[in-house]
Order: sequence, then C-alpha cells, then structure tokens
Amino acid sequence: MMRTLFLHPPSFDGFDGGAGARYQAKREIRSFWYPTWLAQPAAMVPGSRLLDAPADGLSMDEVLPLAREYDLVIMHTSSPSFPTDAKVAELLKDQNPRLKVGMVGAKVAVDPDGSLGASSAIDFVAREEFDYTCREVAEGRPFADITGLSYRRDGQIVHNPARAMIENMDDLPWVTPVYKRDLHIPNYFIGYLQHPYVSFYTGRGCRSKCTFCLWPQTVGGHRYRVRSAQSVIDEVRWIQENMPEVKEIFFDDDTFTDFRPRAEEIARGLGKLGVTWSCNAKANVPYETLKIMKDNGLRLLLVGYESGNDQILHNIRKGLRTDIARRFTRDCRELGVQIHGTFILGLPGETSETIRETIKFAVDINPNTIQVSLAAPYPGTQLYQEAVDNGWLAAYDNLNLVNDRGVQLSPISYPHLPAKEIYHAVETFYKRFYFRPGKIAELTGEMLNSWEMTKRRLREGVEFFRFLHAHEA
Repeated sequence: MMRTLFLHPPSFDGFDGGAGARYQAKREIRSFWYPTWLAQPAAMVPGSRLLDAPADGLSMDEVLPLAREYDLVIMHTSSPSFPTDAKVAELLKDQNPRLKVGMVGAKVAVDPDGSLGASSAIDFVAREEFDYTCREVAEGRPFADITGLSYRRDGQIVHNPARAMIENMDDLPWVTPVYKRDLHIPNYFIGYLQHPYVSFYTGRGCRSKCTFCLWPQTVGGHRYRVRSAQSVIDEVRWIQENMPEVKEIFFDDDTFTDFRPRAEEIARGLGKLGVTWSCNAKANVPYETLKIMKDNGLRLLLVGYESGNDQILHNIRKGLRTDIARRFTRDCRELGVQIHGTFILGLPGETSETIRETIKFAVDINPNTIQVSLAAPYPGTQLYQEAVDNGWLAAYDNLNLVNDRGVQLSPISYPHLPAKEIYHAVETFYKRFYFRPGKIAELTGEMLNSWEMTKRRLREGVEFFRFLHAHEA
C-alpha cells in the first residue's frame, strides 16, 4: 500500500470548507464543512492520512514538507479552486519528484482532458464515484487496470472505461472514525448548526433534476442509493460513544427525506439514542413525517427554496411550487422545527421583478436564517450548458465563479438583467430580510436566553457586516 495523503490544499481565506462545499466560495459567515468526499476513500486506504488545510489554517509552507513523507497525494478540487490546486500539485512535485499526484471531484470528472492538460504535475484524475478508484491506485495497481481513471501514457491522455456506480452503500466504511483520527472537530463550524457538529452522508444521488445542482449531475447521479437505516443509527451511536463533545448530527444527503419510510425509521432510532440532529430537505415533506422526525430529535431542516417565483422554479426543474413550500414552512413553524432557507438569484427567467418577488416570499415565510447565493453555472450542469447555448455566459475558459478573495461572482448576465444588478441584489436581499424589527427581535430573543448564543451571534454579526462591506465593494 502506498503511503497516501488525502489533501484539501490551502485555499482562499475563509473559502467555506474547500472543494467539498456545495458552493465553493467565501460565505457571509466563516464556515467549514467536513471533507467527507475525501474521508470516504481515506477510510478505505490503510495507513493513509486526511489533511484539511483550510480548516486547520495551514499555509503552503506548512503543507509542502509533507510531500517528502508520502508516495501518493490525492486532492479534492473544484472549478473555482482548480487553478490554485494545480499550482499546489506542481509545488508538491518540486518537493518530491517521485510523488504521484491525483485529483478527484466534479471539476475533473467532467473535464479530465482539460484538467490533465493544465499541468504535467497532475498524474491522474479519478472520474465518477472515485472511492474504489483511489483505493486501487493506493494499492499500486497499474493505471491501465483501474476503471474510472484518466492519465497520461506515452505523452497521450488515456481514459479508462467508466467505473460502475456503488450499489451497496453499506459496503463503504464509516467516515466518522477518520474525522476523529485526523481532524480537529472544533474547527468545523456552520452558523445554523450547534457547535461542535458532525456531518456525513447516509446515501448518494438525488432523484430531483434541478438544473443548477452540481453533485447529482457530475458524481452522484439521479438515483438515490442509501445505506440501511441500521447502519446510519449504528454510526450515530458510535459518534455518541467516541465523540461525546458533538452536539448535533447533520445528514448531508441532497434530500434525506426523499424516502420517507426510511427517514422515519432512522428518526425513531435516533430518538431512542436521544441525539439532536438536522438534515437537508425538500420543501414538500408532509406534516406526518415532519412530526415523527421532530418527536425524535430533529432540530433544523436545511431547505433549498431557490426562488419565490413559480415560473423560475419550473425553469430549473425544481419540482416544487411556492404554495407547497408555504404550507411546508407553516407546518415546520407549528411543530417547532427550525429552517435555514437557501435562495439563488440569477436563475433563468430572473428579472428585477422576480428578485423583488423572491425577497418578499422569503420575508413572508420567514425561515429562521437564510443564505443567498448567485446562480453558479458549474461545468457539467444543465444550467451551464443552457447559459452557454443562450449567450448568457462566455466560453468555459473565461468562467469566473469567484474573485481572487474567494467571493462568489455572478457570471450569468441577461440582456434585460446585467450581472452587476444580480450581484448587488444579494446585499439588498440580506438587508431586507434581517434588518426588520421582527427579525431583529427574534434574534435578540435567542441571545437573551443563552450567553453562548449571545457570543456566537455577536461574532457572526461582525463577520456578516464585513461580508456585506466586501460584497458592496
């Protein structure tokens, strides 16, 4: 077995958890998601190490000497971070010319030729689901025998046959023991989750067909392949016993609630353990399922509302209407389930009027907290192709999703709605949602009930105002 380092390389300051984050950009509140996509193959390679440089605050000078300690480095990259990650590969090779360097992630999955052509320091890229591909590389198998691999041979780029999707998700080892072994748990912070938290996936893929969503269209697919309920419950029990400092579990599946009987079974098992947990959900979960989850420890749902305009929701194939989302939100409020709502500005069909409509919708339904993002046409998504075909977006080589500080940009521009207007609407959205007497009173009430929450909200407030200032500039 090769001495293997799984690496999230140093990145932009505050770059929201590196390449594994859903939106690879600097957020309004400094946040770090767990590097689950790298932890999974790390759990399959004996003796390997997982290093998350952004979360650990490590500089290149601190990371580079590690190149001499390993035979193989595998990095998770993304479209925004790839140029920097390619330079990291070159610097690692300068330290250890015999080192093999590979990359995984959506960027290299959809553009293996361009990724390998960007730097000779990148020896291979793993396409599709890359867990077993990484293990076979670490085992020292010949590249020609490894499905899902793209690499150079005699100066030419070679693409091996595609690797089949993983069907039995219970065959994959748990990631949380890797977290405990290699990561500093307090480093991982999300504004709407209790701290410290732990997140992991209970399945892969998403049956929804949203045109903008990166992972189902590039790596995970549109079939939701899940672990057994008992496996999920057992891993949470392991967290309880081995990571007692953890206050909340977050299930990061795109839509954990898609298989409702399974979600209810897991919820009942978690209720017996007495843990606090949260998950992603589509805004269509019926009251009966919500109640079962709430009665068994559910605290919060992360909900992608995206827009308050039904035509835009249709355009992006969201499979949801605003009236259904309103009813769902009322049910959550009645049950005491908190919601972190996410919205996207600049999707196809957006106008100045629909932006105002979405802001009003968000104010009306009033989730506890919100996140406002800009439409991000990642290569490999239907949104990207639609934007290029309609002239809303320049060619791939000119695609800029973030600036040099990691702040998300608005690359899509419409004849009736320029990118600059979409970009600055983010500031308007946040101000109109949060700077209301009712919302200020709501957040103040949280702080009055908890000194810990007071300290946290004050810190987040400082970061939020800095974000708005930087965004406006």
